[in-house]
Amino acid sequence: MASVNVSGSTINAITLLSITDASSLRSCICPSNNHSLFFSSSSSPSKPIRSLILRSHQTCLLPPLHKWRTSVSFFPAFLSGGNKDDPQTLKRELLEAIAPLDRGAEATPQGQERVDQIARKLEAVNTIKEPLKSNLLNGKWELIYTTSRSILQSQRPKFLRPNGKIYQAINADTLRAQNMETWPFFNQVTANLAPLNSKRVAVQFDTFKIGGLIPIKAPGRARGELEITYLDDELRISRGDKGNLFVLKMADPSYRVPV
Repeated sequence: MASVNVSGSTINAITLLSITDASSLRSCICPSNNHSLFFSSSSSPSKPIRSLILRSHQTCLLPPLHKWRTSVSFFPAFLSGGNKDDPQTLKRELLEAIAPLDRGAEATPQGQERVDQIARKLEAVNTIKEPLKSNLLNGKWELIYTTSRSILQSQRPKFLRPNGKIYQAINADTLRAQNMETWPFFNQVTANLAPLNSKRVAVQFDTFKIGGLIPIKAPGRARGELEITYLDDELRISRGDKGNLFVLKMADPSYRVPV
């Protein structure tokens, strides 16, 4: 994987998460912890890539991640009389399946398959046919589940993984995106978006921020594509070109990405 050296740190390209499975970009690796941001790269990485997806505040209509186990029903939809193909029922089922999986790091192949099946049912009943034209896309989103190993870094000890919330912000009107990691790394990246159709965008990263403070210009090869497969005011699902699944929940619809 191509890389750029900046003051002794290796800057690889980065991935955008939640609009689709990106044509993987690369990752920005922090010199002190080999940490990478959430946008992935189009060529195979030579080092483990960490990812900066997006996590939420408490403004979202969905229950906070740590409360899902007690706030969602563990009974099948038919026992509660709900329509099993109703979006709200499917969302509850999806959150129930995700809750014990530590954003996907603890998911077994069977667990991944279950989440994927529910996500496909939700995608089938998606009412937002042109998500890139919808105001529901705007704001800060939190990543709550993914199958991407480069993001999860599940082979590493937990203290070497991102432990705080990870956010992704998108503003469809300005065609800007931003990934922000919180504790302990605080890395960020911003990107320009170019619509390819009403669901898919090309992503060109422009600036990495190491530790949220040190700006690094992104190389021209730091680019990819992303697609949104489900969108409402609470939940967003994306799939990437590597087959990875990303699920995010709304954190702050008022957030604006720096231009």
